[in-house]
Order: sequence, then C-alpha cells, then structure tokens
Amino acid sequence: MHQFTIGIEEEYQIIDVESRDLISHVSKIIEGGKAVLSENLKHEMHESMIEMETGICQNIQEAQAELTNLRRHLINTAHEQGLRVSGGGTHPFSNWEHNTITNGERYNKIVDDMGDVARGNLIFGLHVHIGIPNREEGVRIQNVMRYFLPHVYALSVNSPFWIGRSTGFKSYRQEIFVKFPRTGIPSYFNSLAEFDSYVDLLVKTGTIDNAKKIWWDLRVHPFYPTIEFRICDMPLRIEETVCLAAIMQSLVAKIYKLHQQNLSFRSYRRLLLNENKWRASKDGIHSKLIDFGKEESVPYPDLLKELLEFIDDVVDELGCRKEVEYAWKILENGTGADRQLAIYKETGDLKKVVDYMISETEYGITHGETASQ
Repeated sequence: MHQFTIGIEEEYQIIDVESRDLISHVSKIIEGGKAVLSENLKHEMHESMIEMETGICQNIQEAQAELTNLRRHLINTAHEQGLRVSGGGTHPFSNWEHNTITNGERYNKIVDDMGDVARGNLIFGLHVHIGIPNREEGVRIQNVMRYFLPHVYALSVNSPFWIGRSTGFKSYRQEIFVKFPRTGIPSYFNSLAEFDSYVDLLVKTGTIDNAKKIWWDLRVHPFYPTIEFRICDMPLRIEETVCLAAIMQSLVAKIYKLHQQNLSFRSYRRLLLNENKWRASKDGIHSKLIDFGKEESVPYPDLLKELLEFIDDVVDELGCRKEVEYAWKILENGTGADRQLAIYKETGDLKKVVDYMISETEYGITHGETASQ
C-alpha cells in the first residue's frame, strides 16, 4: 500500500494580551522561538499571523505528536513575549486596515498585484498535504475529491465574525478569500497534461510566476509529491485539526484504492459542487447538503455517516479510526463557529469570544493558570 504521508500547516492569530486584538508581532515570536522552532515557523502576509508546519509524518499519530509538541512550544514562546496565539479562521473584531503587511518581496508583489483584496485577506486556514504516488494519479484523485470538499469543510467552519459583526455565516473566511483569483473548487482535468498546459499558459502569459499562485481549495502541489487541502478554516482544538487530517488522508487512500481496482466515481460539475460549498459555509454541520445522486437535500449528519462508511475499509490500514471518529464529537460539541457564537450569545462580548478561542487553542496543551490568562 502506498504510504499516504501527512504534512500539516496551521495559521495562528497573534493576539495582544490587553486589548485581545490582533497585534503585528510575528518577528517577536519567530525570534523567541528560534532555538526550538526555527524550521517550523514562517511569516505570512500579515504580521499578526504566524504559520506553523510539521515535517513529513508517516501516520496520524506521528502528526498529532508533532503538532502537540510544536503548539506547546509556540504557546510558551508567545507567553514569554507577553502575547497569546489562537486558532480561528478570522479574528472576531480586528480590522484588516490596522494590520501591517509583512515586508518581503513575495508579499509586496501580491499587494502590488491585488491592492486591497490582498490587504483585506486577514484570514487563517489549515492546509493539509497528503502524499500521493505520482502527479498523474494526483490529478485523478483531485477530480474525485472535489465532491467531498464541502463535507470536510463543514466540520472545520470557524469564522463567524468579521470586523466586529456576526456575519450570518459559520465560515466567513471563504467569502473573503473568494475575492482572490484562482480560488475555490478546481475544475475537472482530463489528464495531468491538460492540467500542466493550463499552468504553463498562465506562466507564459505573465499571469502568475509559478503554480503556487493557484490558490484552489484543493491542488496537486506544484513542488511536492502531495495533494494539498486548503479549504478548511483554522480549527481551535488540536483534536479537530487531527480529525480533519485523518479524514483527508483516508479519502485520498480510498479514492486511490478504487482507481487501483479500476473503479471510478461519478464526476459532478463545479457549478453543483459550489452549491454545497455555499451551504457548508453558511451553516456548517447544521446545513443540508445536496446528494446529487438522489437529487435531494440531506441533513449533514446523514452525509457524514455515509462519508465515514465510504472510508471505513481504509481507516484501520491507516491506523486512524479513532482520529476519524472524532468527527462525531465535533457534531456533538459544535464546530468552532458554533462554540464562538454560543459564547457571544451568552456574553455579548467579542473579547470574551477571543478569550474562549485562546483557551480552546491551549486546551490539553498547557496546564494550570496559563490556559486562561
């Protein structure tokens, strides 16, 4: 069986202890964490964001152990600098106009190209890489996987607020990111050659300088032998990140297994898939998604059950049954968005929402008084 390795990238919010607003202090954390985390921390476009990434993990337990270790160091480093870090796809009340852009050639070029669309892109995502046998197979997996993106995304929704407003969405992050070009669910490609010629055309015409400027919800990575999921909001608890990664790994393994048996999966047009993505964005696990085969709207828990049954024959081979089944816990406890909204309903105070986000990000990682300070 092909080794479906896992690599995880998480984008954290850097938060001021007093105001609970975002603060542009990424360099303080990178500097402070240099001794332990130098390989794993990266600047992002805004200085109030820090990206943390694992190495290549052989299985989900290794990924969880590394993530936990990295997150502990990141949280401790932030505390030492008098800062906090948090998950969440958006900050509840911070205004992008007050957040500094990281000074670097790559980010300066993006801002030159896109102006306020880039400056306003103050959002935090979870990116998961799953190892694939080759790029040709990667394109085939990408074609099928598009169908499942809204199902996975609904579990991750974690951005109900934007600039101090309750948006009416469980994931407003995607509504912000859609302003960027080359985002969303990818088109169907008949072959790797067709995919490559699309990329080549964009490069040749000066539209992009490399394939990393294709920001789809799912992409065969231009430089690594992986397929990269980019649709999910940044979760709060580490168990949520691990659950999402385990489901993604299982889906890739299952689709590959079907291809090996010469079995295919019906393909649906992006126009239809986008309807499900919109529903997931709006209501998360409380949505009804369209079952295109039956041509009817189905409550999300029923679809999750079907999804877990679909991957059931690979989860034990991958050793990730427990991690995959945490999805039921998310249904029981609510997504990050559901829990943020519950705190706001109870307190009417967005700072209290931020307090909650910080404590959930530190949940099970730090102990004693630091978790809620």
